Amino acid sequence: MILQSCKSSSALAPESAEKTPVVSNALEGFTQKVPETEVSFEMVEIPSGSFTMGSPENEANRKADEGPQHQVQLDGFYMGKYETTWEVFELFFKQNQELFVKLDNEKVIKIDAISRPSPPYEDPSYGMGKEGFPAISMSTYSALVFCKWLSTVTGKFYRLPTEAEWEYAARAGTSTAYSFGDSVEELDKYAVHYKNSNNKSAKVGTKLPNAWGLYDMHGNVAEWTLDEYKADVYAKSEEKNPWITPMVIHPRVIRGGSWDDDPDKLRSAARTASSKKLQKRDPQIPKSFWWFTDSNFVGFRLVSPKEQPSAEDQKKFWQTVLDE
Repeated sequence: MILQSCKSSSALAPESAEKTPVVSNALEGFTQKVPETEVSFEMVEIPSGSFTMGSPENEANRKADEGPQHQVQLDGFYMGKYETTWEVFELFFKQNQELFVKLDNEKVIKIDAISRPSPPYEDPSYGMGKEGFPAISMSTYSALVFCKWLSTVTGKFYRLPTEAEWEYAARAGTSTAYSFGDSVEELDKYAVHYKNSNNKSAKVGTKLPNAWGLYDMHGNVAEWTLDEYKADVYAKSEEKNPWITPMVIHPRVIRGGSWDDDPDKLRSAARTASSKKLQKRDPQIPKSFWWFTDSNFVGFRLVSPKEQPSAEDQKKFWQTVLDE
């Protein structure tokens, strides 16, 4: 059954948008409409700059892999205002292929050459909700191929954020445990987490944004990044646009914490490593490389660099271990 596109981009806006105060220093951005559909999503401008990555040794609940703190310099980019929703992600499914036959012939040929997932054997949303909810349960492979597909359809380059880009955007110019300060008492205003989630994710944007206008950077669903996880990487990290290119399926870096996590996992510097446990209950042989059955708390957020890379360089950001 073909997915029905939502009537307008407002279908993806948070229900609480009218109640949310204006963020005084929120940045500019753009709205991307997916061709041949009425589905769109918003991207926020993230300025180039430097920041101190990691957490200080005196930060509450700090883990050893969050240090040592080090300076990182990043080029400017755009980041999804919200976590990627099902409305956008499901356009990527095989059964929606016919929606895009009216694109120019070159794009159609490229799209047809991209492998895409069929619906999983069970509901990947786990009944939490689809319309306006963050897409979850996909593997990093699935997220990377989706980015390749979306870039082909729209003609604009999209990818996952690097771990450094993610933390820089989450902090939004702050150096505290959270983008709003150090007080856990304020967390309910900004994040969906274990104590207020009712054991499920929420629609995107139901809490307050950070100073750069990004919603749900703390909580709701945790988010995939481009990096392979290495506990000691900060001791030898590059200063300019660092990225630990993955050589394995697991572990990858997951950031932000989720609806199923306690406050310490939602800190701006907190790092989580993926593992095979995310596929533990998958009964298929071999296990699906599109879906992780035990990752209903993990989604992703899109990034598009201000300076669009060459076609050859774009492939490096979509490369997966399975492609090699």
